[in-house]
Amino acid sequence: MTTYPFSAVLGMDDMRLALLLNAVSPAIGGVLVRGEKGTAKSTAVRALAALLPPVDRVAGCRFACDPAAPDPSCPDGPHPDGPAAERRPARLVELPVGAAEDRVVGSLDLEKALGEGVRAFEPGLLAAAHRGVLYVDEVNLLHDHLVDLLLDAAAMGRCHVEREGVSVSHASRFLLVGTMNPEEGELRPQLLDRFGLTVEVGASRDPAVRVEVVRRRLAADADPAGFAARWADADAQVARRVAAARQRLERVLLPDAALRRIAEVCAAFDVDGMRADIVTARTALAHAAWHGRDVVTVEDVRVAARLALPHRRRRDPFDTPGLDEKRLDEALDRAGDDDPDDPGGPGGPGDGPSGGPDGPGPHGGRGGPGRTPDDGGSGGTPPAGRDEPAPGRGEAADGDGGDGPVPDSGDPAQGRYDDDPPGPADGGPVDGGGPGPTGSADGRPGAGGQAVAVPRQGLKARLLTAPGIGDGVPGRRSRARTGRGRTTGARVPAGRAGVLHLPATLRAAAPHQGARGRVAGPLRLRPDDVREAVREGREGNLVLFVVDASGSMGARARMAAVKGAVLALLTDAYQRRDKVAVVAFRGAAAQTLLPATSSVLAASTRLAELPTGGRTPLAEGLLAAADLLRVERLRDPRRRPLVLVVTDGRATAGERPLDRSARAAAVLAATGAPCVVVDCESGPVRLGLARRLAAQLGADHHRLDEVATAPLTDLAAATAVAQNRSVA
Repeated sequence: MTTYPFSAVLGMDDMRLALLLNAVSPAIGGVLVRGEKGTAKSTAVRALAALLPPVDRVAGCRFACDPAAPDPSCPDGPHPDGPAAERRPARLVELPVGAAEDRVVGSLDLEKALGEGVRAFEPGLLAAAHRGVLYVDEVNLLHDHLVDLLLDAAAMGRCHVEREGVSVSHASRFLLVGTMNPEEGELRPQLLDRFGLTVEVGASRDPAVRVEVVRRRLAADADPAGFAARWADADAQVARRVAAARQRLERVLLPDAALRRIAEVCAAFDVDGMRADIVTARTALAHAAWHGRDVVTVEDVRVAARLALPHRRRRDPFDTPGLDEKRLDEALDRAGDDDPDDPGGPGGPGDGPSGGPDGPGPHGGRGGPGRTPDDGGSGGTPPAGRDEPAPGRGEAADGDGGDGPVPDSGDPAQGRYDDDPPGPADGGPVDGGGPGPTGSADGRPGAGGQAVAVPRQGLKARLLTAPGIGDGVPGRRSRARTGRGRTTGARVPAGRAGVLHLPATLRAAAPHQGARGRVAGPLRLRPDDVREAVREGREGNLVLFVVDASGSMGARARMAAVKGAVLALLTDAYQRRDKVAVVAFRGAAAQTLLPATSSVLAASTRLAELPTGGRTPLAEGLLAAADLLRVERLRDPRRRPLVLVVTDGRATAGERPLDRSARAAAVLAATGAPCVVVDCESGPVRLGLARRLAAQLGADHHRLDEVATAPLTDLAAATAVAQNRSVA
């Protein structure tokens, strides 16, 4: 299969630059590419591997040991002095989101163990990615246990395997590249911090750019080999520049003035730990080497900070990533004022029209004509007879993520373009304010300038769990049989064995030793003797919020209290790796504000925009919830739901609304999903309709002020009690 050429990807300046800087200096720690679907994320990453220099390895070594410095603890070693070497292209290893643990780290080779009676290790993806690129598409959907494995390998540069009687350690240093769509959820903070750089990508709205994207994509689909050949020279030029920058990197100097600028910037943005300073310094060195400079300048520091800091300044799931460039400039200026003799300013070494030996680039010297295709600029010089489209805004997408756009005119020397979105106002978390017994939720700008509802500080939800033991995806909420956790038993594997339960395997084989002719020596095992471990851990759930937004709920103080309680639950869902969905009902119908997603930020945005008023179509809200549960059960059958109905229980829309709501409650209860009713009724006269709804659903009932003052202290136990009552 022919890979789409890297130089043919239009625009995507920051993404292209971040990938190339990591190719120059893998020590930076990888790239996280965030953006909407169809924006060339996967295409650009897969094209990167072809630009990396080839790798020399010890001949026959499955762990890609460097012949110049073999790993002394390599499982295929010990290697002799001066071993035979073989050259191969740098590998791009893709880690599937649903990969099993033994496929990632490696495991006991059961065929050899059972067939030959020898203990052998079968390497996994982390061994294959050593000295190459490890690519995780949709990295935000990666299961927590795989995230833990990546964290360990990325932190230590080694993979340690302790399982099924096998103890193996091998080198695993790789360029980690992940892509994700933020609408589908965010990454755990620990994994987010492991990515050296992060970039945001988006589609262009300029018709000329989109036309050129489609033209190139169709040309590549019609004749992949011919299209790649037309861009081969441009890609070869990029590859040569990467190799030259790698050799130059060791000679680049990081003066104290530049180091002070890095420290000033990281302190100004209040990032955690020291990893941000180290990554920014490494990125600045790589950027200087990429542009042919021997000394790091202020522009190198500025570009490095723009790429290394945005994802390290988030404090909670309601913070949107971004960097206030005005504050960045102020921090750089303060550091420069402390040292008037600083040579790293705009007139310092390496900063000028040339921008390096290959001409000006998007982040090099002052802008001008003559961008090279590997600068992350216009995507390279097109083949003869092809005209470039007029510069446009943003970045373009193709159906498969094939191309991006031509950048706008701007000031490339400053690392800015006219299409760069303004960074959000920086600072610490913002608390919700306003009236209400629980403290209310307020709004603040989020992604794309949208308001984001923010929970009041200190309002926390306690654990809600689904009753029983499920078989759901790994998470942190309800009890479940998972691939991780404590071992509770053994079973015959349905297909390929997972985690081997050795004692149970031996017990299964022991009664048959006489029939198999064993008199002495090792046990004689057969494949049908194998037993796998049954483990119990925690699962993630689908938390479905059914929110009454009718006129009876429209009082400002009461709705603010409702939002505060729901946002506390959303924060809890983010921490426990749940999916969330929001259904609201008002007027004459119900609306699914948010389908099932892992993005708590998207849920808080919908909640901030939630309108109120009109009649109360309670029946429609309950039926919409039942329909959503049925659809999600087909899409994700292993994920158990938990339904929170937030209402005062009134029903005023349609004919015989209370009777219709009772029938709708029976439909929702028939789905088997555990429910909790949060009663929002207030005032001196209370009708008790929410309590009656809870009885119809077989759910527990709590008043809103109880939920708020005792942040959901008893809901977990109450939910299980309600389920037991409904079963009885």
